[in-house]
Amino acid sequence: MCTELTSRQLNDYHRDGFVAGIRVFDTDAVGAIRAEIERLEHDQPKVEGGHDLNRYFRVNGHLVIPLLADLARTPAILDAVEPILGPDLLAWSVELFIKEPGSNKSVSWHQDLTYWGMGETDGEVTAWVALSDVSVQAGCMRFIPGSHLGRIVDHEDTFDAGNLLSRGQQIAGVEEDRAVHGPLAPGEMSLHHGRCFHASGPNRSPDRRIGLAIRYVTPGVRQEAPGRDYAMLVRGSDPVQGWINVAGPRGLFAPEDLVFYDRVVADQSATLAAGAAGDVSLYDTGTGQEGLQ
Repeated sequence: MCTELTSRQLNDYHRDGFVAGIRVFDTDAVGAIRAEIERLEHDQPKVEGGHDLNRYFRVNGHLVIPLLADLARTPAILDAVEPILGPDLLAWSVELFIKEPGSNKSVSWHQDLTYWGMGETDGEVTAWVALSDVSVQAGCMRFIPGSHLGRIVDHEDTFDAGNLLSRGQQIAGVEEDRAVHGPLAPGEMSLHHGRCFHASGPNRSPDRRIGLAIRYVTPGVRQEAPGRDYAMLVRGSDPVQGWINVAGPRGLFAPEDLVFYDRVVADQSATLAAGAAGDVSLYDTGTGQEGLQ
């Protein structure tokens, strides 16, 4: 499937900070991916010697689940991201966002880059792939066009239990009447900039809302960033060598990968929790919070 962005889509992304409706999987492929995810949920809700499956779905699943690593390497997705970021691409995180039917969980207005330790970079794009029908009723994302052209703004930490963000962080004073919905059919994808204001509502549909979020970065993002962080090279090369390159999992929940996973999470959590006034349970799936989002 050829998904290289048209000139209009690329212009829309640069002007608005997002573009939606890019098809990357056909119906059969989406059905197979969803079936494998739900088979894992049924067969392996807890991982021996590790954590609940939901933790791996929500945070860095590509380090221990081959399916998620393979999805991050999907040529159709990379073909759409490359015109924005260039030929050298790394996957920083891969996450599943699942809202059950009737769920009241929501995501407040925020910018992704706020707590990621990457600064104001233009070298990050989130590819958000619908693995079910992600309609307005199901709580699709909403975007504020052009908000990526500014800087990272102040966020208030609310620690709201109904908010899927790690700190319940939110931007105050967003002009809701400017918001644009980004509904997606199964197999379609949106791309958004790390400074673009976005949010999503509760799932009022009769089906699960299943989304795959892949955060792509360029080698240059790490040139001036403090600390250390990890990413998986998925296209081109990393001539800068600022990232600690990861190869992907040996197999499903391989013991060596589970140990490495905990090391990556420990290194990343210090960055994500920096400056928080309260206890940030970034990876506590019992809270229903979403980790890196």
